Parts: sequence; structure tokens; C-alpha cells
Amino acid sequence: MTSSGPPNEPAHDDDTEGGAPRLGPRKKDSRPIVWMIAFLVVALIVYFVLLGWRGFQLIASGSAAGIGLGLGVIALPLIGAWLVYATLRAGLEHQKLAAIMADEGRELDISNLPHRASGRMERDAADELFAQVKAEWEADPSDWRNTYRIARAYDYAGDRTRARSMMKRAVAQYHGREQ
Repeated sequence: MTSSGPPNEPAHDDDTEGGAPRLGPRKKDSRPIVWMIAFLVVALIVYFVLLGWRGFQLIASGSAAGIGLGLGVIALPLIGAWLVYATLRAGLEHQKLAAIMADEGRELDISNLPHRASGRMERDAADELFAQVKAEWEADPSDWRNTYRIARAYDYAGDRTRARSMMKRAVAQYHGREQ
């Protein structure tokens, strides 16, 4: 296999469009992450079932303490199941928005910005990127695309709380439920 591209970006003969090899790095394979998430969800389901079963055993004991503890123990798997559902749903929504942004070419490009050895973006570069994206967002805060971009900029700047809040808002805007 020969490549006309840089040595660190080989041609991929199995990724072709119109018979011509596509140059550039391969798209990252997400299957290991998906399998790990599936494993963790299944493990949590088993744990929730066992915990719920134990709660029913405590209730069946008939004592006041057993019934009280059993009800409390049964509440835990219900809360856990809701948390798993909410987390997976949010992740899927965020992936959907990211895919749309990538297809439209509006994802933030940070490839040319300086990074630390840890992989995090340099603070000054993140602040500069944030200022640029914030100006775009302030021009039209009702557009979910701008809200998505500012959520990503918050994340790159290290403000995860605001990033989560703005991403939640972007999802709501995408679905027509302005926050």
C-alpha cells in the first residue's frame, strides 16, 4: 500500500469513496466504549435486581424495622435505574448534536491550538477560543448550535458545571423546549 499523504496519515484501502483510497487517519472505533457501557449497565441491572430482592426479603420479615429498611432498600434500585436512564439518554442526545455539528462543519476545531503534555488545552488558548465562541452565542443565544458550541468552549476552558448546563440547554433548544 502506497500513500501520497504524510507518513503519519496512511491511505486506507478499505475506506474508499468512488474507488479512490481515502487519506487521513481512520475514524476512532467506538465499539470498546459501547461494550464497556453495555457491560456496566448489565452489571448495574443485576445489582439492582439483587438489591430489590433483598428489599422484598426484608419486607417479608414482617417486623417494623424490616419493612422500613426494605422500603428504603427498594427505593435505591429505583433511583439507580432512573440515574442510569437519564445519563444514557443525555449521552445519546449529546452524540446526536455532535454528529449534526460535525456534518455541518460547525464543530470547534482545536487541532491547531496549543495543548499541555496532559492533553488539556493551554489556558490562554482556551480563554481566547471561549471569547470568540461567546461572542457568537451572544449574537444569537436561541440557536442550539451556538449553545452547543459555547458548551464545548466551557468544557475546553475547564468549567464543566457550565458546560453541562449549556449542553442541557442546547438539547432543549434542539427539541424546541427553550430553557
